[in-house]
Amino acid sequence: MKWDWGAVRDFMPHFWDGLLVTLQALALGSLISFALGLVWALLMRTPSRWVRWPVGAVTEFVRDTPLLVQLFFLFYVLPEWGLTFSALTTGVFAIGLHYSTYTMQVYRAGIEAVPAGQWEAATALNLPRRRTWTAVILPQAIRRVVPALGNYVISMLKDTPLLMAITVLEMLGQARLFSQQHFQFTEPLTVIGVAFILVSYLASLLLRALERRLVR
Repeated sequence: MKWDWGAVRDFMPHFWDGLLVTLQALALGSLISFALGLVWALLMRTPSRWVRWPVGAVTEFVRDTPLLVQLFFLFYVLPEWGLTFSALTTGVFAIGLHYSTYTMQVYRAGIEAVPAGQWEAATALNLPRRRTWTAVILPQAIRRVVPALGNYVISMLKDTPLLMAITVLEMLGQARLFSQQHFQFTEPLTVIGVAFILVSYLASLLLRALERRLVR
């Protein structure tokens, strides 16, 4: 078997389309998971058990079921109840929701790592509860959890090929479609393998830079 650069050249327009979809799913899914994970973490710290128990049950259920099953449910079952979204929208929401249950635990650990003296100082200064969270607790907690959140960004990137199951043509979907049409599998699959490595590495560099900036 010989390497065919012509196949690589023919595949590249499809690759760029798939890369754009992959990056869109990664960026939007990350934003949803980070924001929703913080909401879950804050709700789990409310005094009312009538809030904590439902939130705990929902997040545990989402975390304990496979992402692929959730994708199928959202894409194929919800339309039967009148809720229809595009494949990409469904995939982005599924990734964000799934990983929010993991980022919730990261935020929880970060909040608990804030020294008790910080809470006591905020109380002594008679700061309102919202001000205590936004100005004292969360800035310190988030600085501590950036490396862990970065690991989940890489995990989300590696899970984007699952979107192919609901007809989203991300990188692997484009490679699979091209391979089936032209009966050339080695070149497109190698290209996307290298692309995943490069995107993961660049994402890790950006997260390290953000971590250093937050430390300063």
